[in-house]
Amino acid sequence: MPNPASFQLPQEFLLVGAAVKIGLFDAIKNGPHTLRELSEKLGTDYRALWTATEALAALGYVIYSDNNELKLSEEADNIFYNPAHGDYTGFSFMHGYNLISAWNQLPEVIKTGSPASRKDKAGHSKSFIMAMSHHAQRSASAVSEFCLRDLSANPRVLDVGGGPLTYAVAFAKKGAAVTVLDLPEVIEMMSPELDSALNVKMVKGDFTRGLPEGPFDLVYLGNVCHIYGETENRKLFADAAKETVKGGRIVISDMIRGTGARAAVFAVNMLVNTVSGGTWTFEQYKEWLGDAGFQVNPWELVGESQLITGIKK
Repeated sequence: MPNPASFQLPQEFLLVGAAVKIGLFDAIKNGPHTLRELSEKLGTDYRALWTATEALAALGYVIYSDNNELKLSEEADNIFYNPAHGDYTGFSFMHGYNLISAWNQLPEVIKTGSPASRKDKAGHSKSFIMAMSHHAQRSASAVSEFCLRDLSANPRVLDVGGGPLTYAVAFAKKGAAVTVLDLPEVIEMMSPELDSALNVKMVKGDFTRGLPEGPFDLVYLGNVCHIYGETENRKLFADAAKETVKGGRIVISDMIRGTGARAAVFAVNMLVNTVSGGTWTFEQYKEWLGDAGFQVNPWELVGESQLITGIKK
């Protein structure tokens, strides 16, 4: 039902996002600074920085020392920089912050049918990767166990668009030999993060053009199908079928249209940010996968993920 509470301006979110953008939290994470030192270091207007930091102090993100120096609060340090803490998010939320400028163009997008213009992409890829990795952590173990169940020991897995590595690592820790396909810039960004002891190979490529040569026991598509429309997804499923052994499987993790408001609202995000992306019904997935040569099982909820499984005929 309509929720008027959602009409409130997200002022705290915008303020914290701006502080991340100018490098404020990074500047004070290792030690306090006076406001004058920070203004010079960050290249800001002094009055503007004072106004913003006063608000951040009132909200509990920063505090003043006895020497009137600004430092990060313990709570903010745990949120941004302490992966061991339960409140940790890192800067994954900046993906949402970066999307705001695109969503502000929604009236024009609805009129024209074309995605929003993206003038400033600096840092967007890193924020996106962090967001995907952070959100995937909650379901990775359960999803990987579901995907690998009943497969032979040491199965061969293709993780399409798996650059954040969360699922690749989960598959590898369960004995799989994993090939990760993602765009060159993502592979270059994430390769240093990969534990060399794990059986994971990273391949630069574009899944709309083709997939690495198999055969694979499992092709995993984690939140990639919503980026494109029917034409691209049909090709992707057909390419996956070619590289999957008979009796092997494809597993799609995505938001399924018709199962709640979340998928419908997310489709608007794809409308704003992609040429043909959206969210698709289970019936559409079943038809596309069936035409590619997969027998499709009913979708299942595993952790927080909606999973569609197809078995190669």
